[in-house]
Amino acid sequence: MTEIFDQDRIFFPDDPELRVLGTVEKLAQWRHRNRGPAFIRIGRRIGYHGTDLNAYLSAQRVIPDGKAA
Repeated sequence: MTEIFDQDRIFFPDDPELRVLGTVEKLAQWRHRNRGPAFIRIGRRIGYHGTDLNAYLSAQRVIPDGKAA
């Protein structure tokens, strides 16, 4: 599968690239509910490693016949 996010970069919730996943508020809700992609806490800031974002997106893949891949 093609990687959308740069593997070697840390993304922050206000980065426009993360709009693929949802709003800043949606990402905050997911963190609060222990859902969504893995994240890094850097002091009071939150970051997402590109590798974790790509892995999360790959895990969301659904094949139209109803089986997960």
